[in-house]
Amino acid sequence: MTEHENPFPQDAGATPSASVERHRGVLSFVRRGTRLQGKQLAAWERLSGRYLMDVPRGDGETSVDPAARLDAAALFGRRAPLIVEIGAGLGDAVVAAAAAAPETDFIALDVYRPGLSDLMRKADRAGATNIRVIEANAPEVFGTLLRPGSVDEVWMFFPDPWPKKRHHKRRLVSPSFADLVARVLRPGGRWRLATDWEEYAEQMRETLGGVAAFAPANDGADGFAPRFAGRIETGFERKGIAAGRIIRDLTYVRR
Repeated sequence: MTEHENPFPQDAGATPSASVERHRGVLSFVRRGTRLQGKQLAAWERLSGRYLMDVPRGDGETSVDPAARLDAAALFGRRAPLIVEIGAGLGDAVVAAAAAAPETDFIALDVYRPGLSDLMRKADRAGATNIRVIEANAPEVFGTLLRPGSVDEVWMFFPDPWPKKRHHKRRLVSPSFADLVARVLRPGGRWRLATDWEEYAEQMRETLGGVAAFAPANDGADGFAPRFAGRIETGFERKGIAAGRIIRDLTYVRR
């Protein structure tokens, strides 16, 4: 990227959409453990300048200035297919995918700073130069920062299931968030999801089945999608399997 290229140009007349505002009052995450030390701190200091995007902020640490727009070509220095992973965690899935597909660009989105530090360290070790990291609230990224039709795939693997009924309103997969995902996906783009929480899988399928912008591609015998071959098995998934939970994949295509 040259000095004159700004990956976050401003739209002075922009205001957050109603779908973004609905998500600001009830967050889908609790931000714990932002303090870094030891190897994580060293990795953050060494690698954040290469991988972490300095997103213009709104009124909070994980907010996004509603006037900011992402120019992916300026960000990566090329035009390429773009995949965005929501809740990248420790980065195992996105780093493996980026290393296996250098012709594709990846944005890893999360608010857990120690996990993002581990992700950057793994990307550096794998030589994956086609990853960038955004530390921000997903609805704001999808509602304003990402441009309409600019993303080829959205991945959401094992989002927080918020299992208690009184917390279900915190679940990210909802009709209003589906509108935001539909906004950024190109026609024919895919939204891939996976969860080890059966009741959440059923809710995802029911919710997204009612969103006109998406066509389900859940053609497995059980009514879910076959396992996505591009999703490696992570330690988190293995824990779910060991606990006796069934892994469910879902796939939706932007109409």
